[in-house]
Amino acid sequence: MAPRHFLVGDELTSAEIHGLLQRALELKAAPLSARPLDGRSVALIFHRPSTRTRVSFEAGVFELGGNAIVLRPDEMQLSRGESPRDTALVLSRHVAAIGMRTGPDQLLADLAQYASVPVFNMLTAGHHPCQALADLLTLREAFGRVEGLKLAYVGDGNNVARSLAIVGGLAGVEVAIASPAGYAIEPVAGATLTDDPAEAVRGAHAVYTDVWVSMGDEETADTRRRDLAAYRVDDALLDLAAPGAIALHDLPAHPGEEITAEVLYGDRQRIWDQAENRRHAQKALLELLVGPSEVR
Repeated sequence: MAPRHFLVGDELTSAEIHGLLQRALELKAAPLSARPLDGRSVALIFHRPSTRTRVSFEAGVFELGGNAIVLRPDEMQLSRGESPRDTALVLSRHVAAIGMRTGPDQLLADLAQYASVPVFNMLTAGHHPCQALADLLTLREAFGRVEGLKLAYVGDGNNVARSLAIVGGLAGVEVAIASPAGYAIEPVAGATLTDDPAEAVRGAHAVYTDVWVSMGDEETADTRRRDLAAYRVDDALLDLAAPGAIALHDLPAHPGEEITAEVLYGDRQRIWDQAENRRHAQKALLELLVGPSEVR
């Protein structure tokens, strides 16, 4: 049987996403209750630096009974010209699943094409679906549901914004994205795109932002800060949202740029819960991809 991959987020159905969120809550309440990776390893390939992704996946694999094998570019033959196909064929003989955090989406797609085990996206230039799952889990905790909620994303239209539109839409979340001209994502079915932060935020249950200068954007940092200056998440913007609205950020944050320190560390945010929820949502995803516990 062909393996099941998680590359963009639309590989899951709406029912599966809701089931995954429920399972993540159960795993959060009882972190050591499931051992689908007992006696097995998961390869985690990091072409880009990471704090939350690495820690949450390593800890999560351990709690699921498995062993995380962290691989960096200078430790792999990929950096010396070995093909993604050969890498996938070899790793599939040793591990139960393969995660990759990289730049090109095509590299991840090539790996998945030839792997005989599940491949999952830990971040690419185009998508960050595991982050979106954690974001939905945070909404579920905060509001008791996700379907029918409105989430407003304000700022650079990047991989996080795209994944929120795709995965959030599948879960029944109304997603509105406000970005200036030249920074917007392409249209995603069901998502509202605008250049007006106030319009996006109006009536939102959650207001989300991300850094203005991501990895690879350093050469245009000054221009990006100037273009995105009107898209800062502060208390005044939050006041335009629905009563009880929360602020979200996938981190790392730059207080004073895309978000104020008052919001980042204040009582109107669930950002640190969101960071923890990476682990729980990803554990539920891994359990779904590799299958339930069984005697091996």
